[in-house]
Amino acid sequence: MIINHTNCGGHSEVGKIESIILKHPKDAFISQENIDIQWKKLNYSSRPDYNKAIEEYDYFVSLLKTVIPNIHWLPRNESIGLDSIYVRDSMIATNAGIILCNMGKGERKSESAACRKYLSEKGIPILGEINGDGTVEGGDIIWLDNNTLVVGRGYRTNNEGIRQLKELTAEFIDEIIVVPLPHWRGPDDVFHLMSMISPVDDDLAVVYSRLLPVPFRERLIDRGIKLLEISDSEYETMACNILAVAPRKVIMLNGNPRTRQMLEAEGVEVLEYTGEEISQKGAGGPTCLTRPLFRKN
Repeated sequence: MIINHTNCGGHSEVGKIESIILKHPKDAFISQENIDIQWKKLNYSSRPDYNKAIEEYDYFVSLLKTVIPNIHWLPRNESIGLDSIYVRDSMIATNAGIILCNMGKGERKSESAACRKYLSEKGIPILGEINGDGTVEGGDIIWLDNNTLVVGRGYRTNNEGIRQLKELTAEFIDEIIVVPLPHWRGPDDVFHLMSMISPVDDDLAVVYSRLLPVPFRERLIDRGIKLLEISDSEYETMACNILAVAPRKVIMLNGNPRTRQMLEAEGVEVLEYTGEEISQKGAGGPTCLTRPLFRKN
């Protein structure tokens, strides 16, 4: 099916998702034998169970289907690895087309070519690509509003990648805010900008302020964004990785009752899934598992 190319972008992290790209573990993990070969090299915390991953993912998709009318699937490609389930990192959706990322994690470099092939087949316009020495991963990108993009500068997204991103978006972005990311657990750990902030509405975000740079945190507050502060214990269970499927309607990992309570006190509808195999072991929550193609503002 050709996807309507006019429905690409939205320049929002909280508008209602009308169209989304996913990759099923049947096509990313492929088999238990494939998992057994790759998981240690990819720095997963422990070995995912293939059958349990499928069960968890199917339930996660059932939640998405309650809101999102159009779901599109990246196909199996045996030249790329388990991490391809985390589709956000490989692409950035803009109103002018998709920007293909160049992964900072070396084992994921081949994902861009697979995405390029898929997008071309589906008739989705490609605005450009990050290439050469430049690296950008989608988990480091947040739309603050229609004309403001926030980019995390860390181990996965470098200065050259940010320079190329600025060039590609110059005609429709007024400002790119570059946020220096902390060393945290080092270059081999999965740490993105979205590891410490998840927008829930235009004026509400879940954050882990212990890791937020002060100027960026102050910038959020100055914009009138209320910050819901997660606890240290729930940061470890990925409470800061929350997918807004519509304004004040979110999907998050279960096992984070304090964060859920804070959200519900703000009038947020919370849907939960179990993600031990598909999220916790690979350090990729619901935002990582999804590439919203079009959000309706």
